[in-house]
Amino acid sequence: MSFRHPKFLQNWLKLYRDGGFLYLLKEKGFVVLVSFFLFYLIRDSILYIVIPYLAYSNISSCS
Repeated sequence: MSFRHPKFLQNWLKLYRDGGFLYLLKEKGFVVLVSFFLFYLIRDSILYIVIPYLAYSNISSCS
């Protein structure tokens, strides 16, 4: 199954396949680490804060 990737991600994946994670870090620098950190920060905020808050607010307003 093929997915569409942005051009910068295609470049990162090619670098990762060619030389591994350390090679990717050497070529792109800490932008890679900041990108991963922000991705997981946003994802976990949605999963563990926003969704439970919305569920609780809907349940508490039912009574």
